[in-house]
Amino acid sequence: MGESTSSGDAGNGTELWRLGAVEASRLIHNRQLKPSELMEAVAGRIEATNPHLNAITVDLTEQALDAARRADNVVAERGDESTLPALFAIPVTIKENVDMAGQSTTNGVPALANLMAEADAPLVRNLTRAGAIIVGRTNTPEFSMRATTDNPLRGRTYNPWGDDISPGGSSGGAGAACAAGMGPIHHGNDIGGSLRFPSFANGTVTVKPTSFRVPVFNSTATAERGALAQAMSVQGVIARHATDVRAATQAMIEPDPRDPHCPPVPWYGPEVEDPTVAVTTQTGGYAMHPGIAALLDRAADQLRDAGYRVVEADPPPILDAAKGWFSVGTTELKVMFEEPLREMGSPIISEIFDHYFALSELLDLPGYIAGSGHRTALMRQWNLFLDSYPLVVTPFMMRPMFDWDHDTRGLDAVRELFTSCIYSTGINYLGLPAGVIGMDLVENRPAAIQIVGRRFREDLICDALEAIEDRNGVMSRRLWDREAPPEADDPR
Repeated sequence: MGESTSSGDAGNGTELWRLGAVEASRLIHNRQLKPSELMEAVAGRIEATNPHLNAITVDLTEQALDAARRADNVVAERGDESTLPALFAIPVTIKENVDMAGQSTTNGVPALANLMAEADAPLVRNLTRAGAIIVGRTNTPEFSMRATTDNPLRGRTYNPWGDDISPGGSSGGAGAACAAGMGPIHHGNDIGGSLRFPSFANGTVTVKPTSFRVPVFNSTATAERGALAQAMSVQGVIARHATDVRAATQAMIEPDPRDPHCPPVPWYGPEVEDPTVAVTTQTGGYAMHPGIAALLDRAADQLRDAGYRVVEADPPPILDAAKGWFSVGTTELKVMFEEPLREMGSPIISEIFDHYFALSELLDLPGYIAGSGHRTALMRQWNLFLDSYPLVVTPFMMRPMFDWDHDTRGLDAVRELFTSCIYSTGINYLGLPAGVIGMDLVENRPAAIQIVGRRFREDLICDALEAIEDRNGVMSRRLWDREAPPEADDPR
C-alpha cells in the first residue's frame, strides 16, 4: 500500500525523508511538521546516499535549509484561515539541462560547465511559485540523449537497486535520487523516454505530459530547437507517489509568455463516465519477456478491482510511430544537432549517435515534409482509438532493465534496446501523455508498465496510477527495507 504518516511519525526525524510531498504538505499545513524538520531529514539523506549514487551533482541543501527556516516563520505567523501554496516547503531537484538563475546549464557537457543562466526556466518559476524549495541539480548524460546516465563532466550515476543496473536516462539522476529518498519530487524531461526510462529503472512513478503542456524556455540556448523536437520534448517530474506527480505537474503547467506554444488548458478535463481501459500486448515483433507480460496482467486486474472496465484491445500499431521517431525525428536531429555534437561531445556519445543514425531512415527534404505530414495521420488514428478507450495499458520496455553501459556495446545492442521500447519513442512521436509506474522486480531489477491517455488528460492517467499504487505498493519501500540492519539476537 502507499505510504502514510500519522502525526506521531512527524517527530521521528530519521524517517521524515520517506514522506511523500502531498503527505508532508498536509502535515506542514496542519502545523504537525516544520519545514526545517523535513528539509533537515532530506539533507541528511542526501549526505548519506549521494556520495555513492552521484545522482545530485550540485548540492544546494545549505540554501535550502535557510529557505526552510524562513518557511518555519511563515507557518508560525500565518492565521488559521490563511492558505499556503500547494508545494510549500517541499524539496525538489532540477535536472542540469534546464535553466536556474545563478546556476550553470551544463547538459552533461564539459564545454558547457560555465554556461550560467540569468533567469529561471518557466517550470522552475512555476515550482518555486508553488512554494517548492530546490535542494539540488541532478545528473544527465551528454546532451541529455542517452537511455543511461554518465558523462565526462559529472561522471556516472548509479542505480540504488544495484551498481550494474542502468539508472535510466536521460533523467537518471532524478530517478536514482527519487528512489533513494533524496526528496519526494524530481524534475526531468522526455524526448524519447527520458522520464520513463528512469522510472522503469528505479521503480518510481512519472507522467510524460502532452506536447507543449509544460512551458519551456532556456535563456542559455543559442538557437531554437527544430519544430518536431519542440513537439516531442516535454517537461515533467519523477516521484515515488502518483499523488505527488499530480501535484507537481499541475503546478508546472501554468503558461509562460516565453513559450508561445504552451496552451492555457486546465488540469482537470470533463468527467469520463464509466472509463474503459484498453490493455494491449502488441509487441511489433519483439519477444516480450514473460515477467513484463505478467505485470501487464497484474495492472489490468488492479484497475478492474478499482472499478475500471478493462478490455483487451489493440491501438493503431505503435511500430509506425516508433519508425517515425527514427526517420523524421532523427533527420531533424542530424541537421540541427550534429555540429555541436561533434564539436563538444566525447567519443562515446559521438559513437552512440552514429548508431542512432545507422538505425534511422534519414530523409531528404521532400521525405521529411511528407513524413511530417504522415505524423498527423498517425496522431489522428490514435485520437480516434482514445475516443473509445480513454486509457491504454501498454508495455514500456518489453525486457528487464539493461546494464548501465549497454548502449556502448555496439550497434546491435543499441538496436535491441530501442526495439524493446517502441512504446517509448512512439508515444513521444505522437505527442501523447503517458505514465509509468514501477510494479515489481523482473530478474531482480525494477520493472514497470505504461498507461497512455488522451491529449491533455494527465489527470485521468494519474487517477489510474493512484489506483494501481494503492493496490501494488510503493517500490522504494522495498529498497529501503534492504537497508534495515537485521535484528540482533536476544542475548537472554
